[in-house]
Amino acid sequence: MPVSSRADYAYLRELVLDLSQNVLDPAHDFLFETRLSALLRSHGMTRLHELVLLLRARKNPILERVIAEAMTTHETSFFRDSRPFDLLRTELLPRLIEQRRPARVLRLWSAACSTGQEAYSLAIGLREHFPQLVHWSIRIDGTDLCAEAVRRAQAGRYHRLEINRGLPVRLAMRYFDRLDEDWVVKPEVRSLCIFRQMNLCTPSPTFHEQYDVIFLRNVMLYFAQETRLALLARMHRLLAPDGVLFLGSSEQAAGSPLWTPVLAGGTCYFKPR
Repeated sequence: MPVSSRADYAYLRELVLDLSQNVLDPAHDFLFETRLSALLRSHGMTRLHELVLLLRARKNPILERVIAEAMTTHETSFFRDSRPFDLLRTELLPRLIEQRRPARVLRLWSAACSTGQEAYSLAIGLREHFPQLVHWSIRIDGTDLCAEAVRRAQAGRYHRLEINRGLPVRLAMRYFDRLDEDWVVKPEVRSLCIFRQMNLCTPSPTFHEQYDVIFLRNVMLYFAQETRLALLARMHRLLAPDGVLFLGSSEQAAGSPLWTPVLAGGTCYFKPR
């Protein structure tokens, strides 16, 4: 595929930034060629320059959104970085369960959930280690910018290679049904999770409840500092006063006065101030 011009890449980077707040490094411009290749073929194009000319000539919100979604990172796996899940199991969830016992309600959020493995990992952990919650009202929300990722999460169907990434065999056998080379989440796990499309950086539908646990991992590193602070402020409003926020292992709430970091179990979580 012919190399596109700097102006084409700059236009596409700005488009992605406007729609997703995802700051793309010019050093990674080559990703446009690989991630948009299928889109180009579907529109009868061979060069990114043709796509840019089309977008400049006529605004196309649907096509623009597809481009922004294609350029987001969807790296994920079951129980990715197991330490937050271990800390939830041994320390944080027992405390929250005791505090929520009168209402018997728990709400968790996997923000930027990609194809759903993180949300389903939370659901499996609850089913596996806290059988006393069987009659509680439990909901795990999974949200992501990418419509295709959300559709895959809702389907709850994963190839065996995806299952092998982080999911112990005993849990796969207990909470999934085998279907040829794929594994499908069982209803008892799927019933805890609700997936929907959402852009974390734009005004979202009103939340009527606060969350007890929020996973916002490995997404802020793609944002500018101003966007990070605004997102952390939103998370602060949506988290219960005694709730916990998990960021990615390389992410911090630096610059935000709203959070207190807590080191425990070889990892870090954040409490709202």
